[in-house]
Amino acid sequence: MTENRRKIVVSEPGDVWFFAYGSLMWNPEFEPSETREARLEGWHRRFCVSSIIYRGTPEQPGLSLGLDRGGECRGLALRIAAADRDEVFTYLAKREMPEEIYSCVPVTIEIDSQKVHAYTLVVNPDHALYVSELSIDEMAARIAQGHGKRGPNRDYLASTVEHLDALGIEDEGLNRLLERVNQIG
Repeated sequence: MTENRRKIVVSEPGDVWFFAYGSLMWNPEFEPSETREARLEGWHRRFCVSSIIYRGTPEQPGLSLGLDRGGECRGLALRIAAADRDEVFTYLAKREMPEEIYSCVPVTIEIDSQKVHAYTLVVNPDHALYVSELSIDEMAARIAQGHGKRGPNRDYLASTVEHLDALGIEDEGLNRLLERVNQIG
């Protein structure tokens, strides 16, 4: 794999596991050949990306999730069949990487206590859209007002929380954030 912020390049042959932690869990818009719960160490899910296309605008940016360094993250491993790789990776790059805020990196995930080679998208902290530290109130305010090409920012947060809850994955931070957004209205 080469370091590229606009493309997903995987050099090894065969099926590939892709770790999903946000909207790819509940709305991948492609059919994985298999989906499994997975855990990734060394990264955590966080609203750390200013969303100026999908969940906000340049004038009123929303927030999107990114994988940021430290901690761990529970999500889904999506197996992408070898026959579908080119089409899926082209689609994912177009959907997730238009601003070059994410890089696709190789990672080791855990599925049913087994270590598995996978890929995922991590946030680039050197990018202008990266948001390092916001309070819960600042995040809630941006999410409550954010609206972009894919709809209200609040819906993105609520769908992620709903899907995590359905999987039995507790994310207290996202639950508190959703409560705060709902209080704002």
